[in-house]
Amino acid sequence: MGDISAQLARIKRGCSEIIEEGQLKNKLTLSLKNRKPLKVKAGFDPTAADIHLGHTVLLSKLRVFQELGHIVYFLIGDFTARIGDPTGQNKARPPMSSEQIKANASTYETQAYKVLIPEKTKVVFNNEWFSGMSLSDTIDLLKHSTVSQILARADFRKRIKDNVDIRAHEFLYPLLQAYDSVHLNADIEIGGTDQKFNLLLGRELQRDFGQEEQVVITLPLLEGTDGVNKMSKSLGNYISINERPEEIFGKVMSVSDALMYRYYELLTDYDLTAVKAMHPKEAKEKLACALVSRFHGEQKAAEAKSAFEKVFKRKEIPTAVVEYKVSKKAKVIDILLKSGLVKSRNEARRLILQGAVRHIDAKVCDENFIIDQAGILKVGSRRFLKIIII
Repeated sequence: MGDISAQLARIKRGCSEIIEEGQLKNKLTLSLKNRKPLKVKAGFDPTAADIHLGHTVLLSKLRVFQELGHIVYFLIGDFTARIGDPTGQNKARPPMSSEQIKANASTYETQAYKVLIPEKTKVVFNNEWFSGMSLSDTIDLLKHSTVSQILARADFRKRIKDNVDIRAHEFLYPLLQAYDSVHLNADIEIGGTDQKFNLLLGRELQRDFGQEEQVVITLPLLEGTDGVNKMSKSLGNYISINERPEEIFGKVMSVSDALMYRYYELLTDYDLTAVKAMHPKEAKEKLACALVSRFHGEQKAAEAKSAFEKVFKRKEIPTAVVEYKVSKKAKVIDILLKSGLVKSRNEARRLILQGAVRHIDAKVCDENFIIDQAGILKVGSRRFLKIIII
């Protein structure tokens, strides 16, 4: 596992806060001395099917702990997802069905292993312990927190100020997340800066249950490709790790230089001094290759780079364009959605309004536009479809 100073240097890279660093150093020292790996926990509620780069900030830090010899508890919040994390929300989240939660959760393990080391990962579901809790157990758990303590969190204070309802079940969420740490007897919990309240409550609850407090490590929220807002599917500024290699490569190449360096810091172990000594274009290509390789392999990364150069440097259409057969009365919005070129009707409308959709190199300005000629349908600068009329 190496010396403690070297471990701390790797762990601290890109972190926003460590509570408390001295405690972390002691835990690492005892772990090394006793040859006993630490339990490092991070929770993910399956509110969507895809994991994007924003999620991999946490996954990348978990991977660092694995490489240092520790065990990661990848917690899927299939029970807590029924409530919905109120963090950063200006209203209660809409309830999710058991079927939605189960479908999303089924994809998480496979995606997580694109970053994590399987043999050093324990995947756990908090429904395993919460589903068996009686009302009496829940009441006993609620005794460990106060209403004033929960109301002190910034997002709840804002909702009260704005006269927006807070549903009673939302009070439970931070306490349940905290109890996850008690159940697992976690040594360390990692989360985004927006999770600090919940993570610190985990420390308090562990102390109440007679356990040693977990160290809390918070990480920055990754900006999306727009360089402004938090990466989010709803904002369309995300890079999903399940996207096609060419799409990931192209999106990375489209970000600003400043954002590229931030991605390097939070998503890789590359030496930042060496990266900043490179020409920005070269550095960006290196980052794009590294990320595609992580999720799809080196061969796909090389192919994605070649395809990018063909489209952007030589202004050519890619060799391998998917053919799509349509009738003469097909609307462009239906083609975009049914072909999988976009993920939702809203995304299709947004792209059309932005002038990002072209057919036979002519801009499509109306979602009801009828495509009645064969040719290339292009979305943005990286997505192509070869239309065949039947």
